[in-house]
Amino acid sequence: MRTLVTGGAGYIGSHLVDALLGLGHDVTVLDDLSTGSRSNIGRHVDAGAIDFVEGSILDPDLVDQYVSTSELVFHLAAAVGVKFIVDEPLASLLTNTRGTEIVLGSCHANGVRVLLASTSEVYGKTSKVPFEEDDDRVLGPTTIHRWGYSTAKAFDEHLALAYADKGLEVSIVRYFNSYGPRLDPRGYGSVVANFIRQSIAGEPITVHGDGRQTRCFTYVDDTVAGTVAAGITDAAMGRVINLGTTEETAIGDLAATIRDMIGSSSDISYAPYEDYYGSGFEDTRRRVPEIGRASSLLQWEPKVRLREGLERTIAWWRETHG
Repeated sequence: MRTLVTGGAGYIGSHLVDALLGLGHDVTVLDDLSTGSRSNIGRHVDAGAIDFVEGSILDPDLVDQYVSTSELVFHLAAAVGVKFIVDEPLASLLTNTRGTEIVLGSCHANGVRVLLASTSEVYGKTSKVPFEEDDDRVLGPTTIHRWGYSTAKAFDEHLALAYADKGLEVSIVRYFNSYGPRLDPRGYGSVVANFIRQSIAGEPITVHGDGRQTRCFTYVDDTVAGTVAAGITDAAMGRVINLGTTEETAIGDLAATIRDMIGSSSDISYAPYEDYYGSGFEDTRRRVPEIGRASSLLQWEPKVRLREGLERTIAWWRETHG
């Protein structure tokens, strides 16, 4: 099929491009390179294997130009990373709402199927685990910018499902802490990247809070496999589907594991959230997906355990960053 990947030069997006090419699809990438990197897809561009368009999803004419010639759109372009969301709330909200509105509107007008990438942040700070797709959302106040990201992505889902009522073929996936090669070396949006960078440099490894908060880290190959399946499986249309491992890991334990795997002498330093995110920041203690829907609709389950995925990620980091 002729596919369009918005955000295709990003960390997950570029792996998705690899997968789509491997399946024989024609691929066009639309990315403004604000957080993505041309180097992630450079070999495909240089070989003429994909069409790369540097541009923004906030440009409706540009979006429509490429959606109209596609058969399937994977919409991954978004402002991501809690720190960026907190520091740049307005830009984040506009990208994550207006940009998605433009992409979905164009897909509806042109009769093109679309996969919308969402996030486990949508669940907010609920204490109910595991998270099921139809669970209630629990959020903090509007004065805390962190919840603006959750709200914007939830709005995207509402918009997609409203378009589905009007005939748009759309599926939605919620990512749970994806990690792997091509993570931004600055640690943008990823605690795994921060811990690897600090460990290799011999710097103190910074863990925010008490380190007992847990996440389910999902290797990028598994994230992408679920994304492709949701994009092409008819049973996924009109559905919201969690994509994540159920292997729960405390952040403090993750820091120690990465340090030990690297053989680093770094100390682990615990710091208040406020030191990094500003006053009033709120976090979620546990974030664990229920993945029965992904299993039944997509025949998908995560295959890469955390230690194996970390070994691959660390090896890539050393090869590319020294």
